Amino acid sequence: MLKSMIAAAALAAGVVAASSTLSLAADAKGDWVRPNGASKIRISSCGAALCGKLIWLKTPRKDTNNPDTSLREQPLLGAQIVKSMIPTAKFNQWKGKVYNAEDGKTYTGFIELTSADKLKLEGCVMGGLICKGETWTRAN
Repeated sequence: MLKSMIAAAALAAGVVAASSTLSLAADAKGDWVRPNGASKIRISSCGAALCGKLIWLKTPRKDTNNPDTSLREQPLLGAQIVKSMIPTAKFNQWKGKVYNAEDGKTYTGFIELTSADKLKLEGCVMGGLICKGETWTRAN
């Protein structure tokens, strides 16, 4: 009886330890390159969330499509394009906002770490019914 209780306790402790390890989000922080190689984004902590800013542009330019006309002369380099990403119920996924400098709009966004070196970013409209995205590669 005592052996079976000890075995059950050990099994339960192992299950709790494994499940708590699995529930921890992987590290999406770091530098990421877009598929076209035109820019590099640094994902880092911003309070309890994750944010991303442009740290390199192949062709530096201004934020000409920004809806705030006073910001259109600002360089895109250094702009925060991934905003306030917090973990979702899905493993290795965060939800927040994504700024698209191509059209000057901010969308509901998701980032998902699909492997140690791949980060999928999606911008969505209509409450997440229509999403468009791309997969970034971790920079060396």
